[in-house]
Amino acid sequence: MSIPQSFDAQQTVCINPATSEMIGYSRIDTPDEARTALRRAQAAQPAWAALPLTERVRCLLRLRDYLVDHTDEISATISREVGKTRVEALATEVLPSALATHYYAKNAWRFLKPRRIRNGSLLLLNKRSRLYRVPFGVIGVIAPWNYPLGIPMHEIVPALLAGNTVIFKTAPETQRVGRAIENMIQAAGLPEGVFAHLNLPGAVAGEVLLEPGHHVDKLFFTGSVPVGKLLMARAAETLTPVSLELGGNDPMLVCPDANLERAVNGAIWAGLQNSGQSCGGVERIYVHQDVYEPFIQRLKQRVATLRQGPDVQHNVDIGAMCTARQIKTIQRQVDDALAKGAIILAQVRIDPAHARAQFYPVTVLINVNHGMELMRQETFGPVLGVMKVRDMEEAIALANDSSLGLTGSVWSNNTAAAVALGRRIQAGVITINDHLLTHGMAETPWGGFKESGIGRSHGEPGFDEMTQPQVVTTELLPFARRNLFWHPYDERLYAGLKGALQVLHGRGFGERWRGLLRFTSLFPRMFRD
Repeated sequence: MSIPQSFDAQQTVCINPATSEMIGYSRIDTPDEARTALRRAQAAQPAWAALPLTERVRCLLRLRDYLVDHTDEISATISREVGKTRVEALATEVLPSALATHYYAKNAWRFLKPRRIRNGSLLLLNKRSRLYRVPFGVIGVIAPWNYPLGIPMHEIVPALLAGNTVIFKTAPETQRVGRAIENMIQAAGLPEGVFAHLNLPGAVAGEVLLEPGHHVDKLFFTGSVPVGKLLMARAAETLTPVSLELGGNDPMLVCPDANLERAVNGAIWAGLQNSGQSCGGVERIYVHQDVYEPFIQRLKQRVATLRQGPDVQHNVDIGAMCTARQIKTIQRQVDDALAKGAIILAQVRIDPAHARAQFYPVTVLINVNHGMELMRQETFGPVLGVMKVRDMEEAIALANDSSLGLTGSVWSNNTAAAVALGRRIQAGVITINDHLLTHGMAETPWGGFKESGIGRSHGEPGFDEMTQPQVVTTELLPFARRNLFWHPYDERLYAGLKGALQVLHGRGFGERWRGLLRFTSLFPRMFRD
């Protein structure tokens, strides 16, 4: 029995997917209320940006402290709404969010500090340029349900520190986590209008936030490729910049010299934690033929020990699926693979007592190939496809045979060789002997190639996404009447400017010397009428 995510005219019903119990309600905002919130954010932004950075930092560090003080409560809320275990809620969401808030708060001054631009030519030594970072204004954040705290915090916190105000929309499935973020913001003491959380259906949110004549100044979206493309097309009407993280179908390459115990444990964690609902999780495993048999035997043994069910007393390893519609996608892909010759290597048995809840059994398939949907499309569930390869050249070719390119990993005891191999994977994030964890590292940029999206979050590149670069160039000789190349034009000016070219790039000493004489003869015109 599927658990519907229901709406009525006023509220969203919140359901625990691991138990099917109703756990609360969240009031639905109207489009007019969303427009009002946007107007308030626009009005509040100039004063917020004008605050000294130390004041903005102080507010955000209070948010970090709130996270620390309410760790158990927030972890439990995430677990109940997404269906993941509380260990995963803490390890992959609460802990990284606190670490990230601290990181951005401590490094914001460096990211926002004006930077001198070195002169590019001796001809313009009288010019001095600096690069400033200017907030966009109002940042819109549309967050997904799979990491309802961990993903948006890497956008909300740097956006606020950079001097933007924020309109935040979380998924209908994770409204209580959205309300928890609201509570954090209130505890941080941000001024009225600087942050607003909206509960709107996705299609309505996209329309309102990108409405011509009254829209956010930049939109961050994490979700599916089709929705990302729709939002990008909508944003194009007003040239609103967008940052899109649209998922992955991530490969794991196991070399013949890999530590197989670590590789198997890594595949299980990165591929199956959060019940496989991770954009950057392992989905496709390519194993060198020399170690294929021992790898799949270890994998089968480890999967057999996994405990899947509701998290009662930290007594399970794998939780539930957040949405019933995703279970249908997974089942369709598995059925397609089995019909085309795949074999189930291992599968966890789900207790019949949980039949009414949203579980999909952990499943490992072998005899897979790229004629199967499982290996071509994002699965987003607790399913792993393992494929034997002749050599690592074949592994690279298969890894890159995808329209997505978020992350990839290489497993080998030769780090230098693994890095060289990993650099050939067409993905934005590469890890060696690990996978997925860099999303929890605030300093490492996160984002993908191809249809996995545009832009970056995390680290300095992610912080830069919250601002626009502004260059200011000053003149060291403001008392000069004109630049060398200003009016009036004459033959002597042409010859002198050609001389400048010869000084810099002439082919011999004589040509350069003659050019220097012609060029320097122009200097007096800078100071006379």
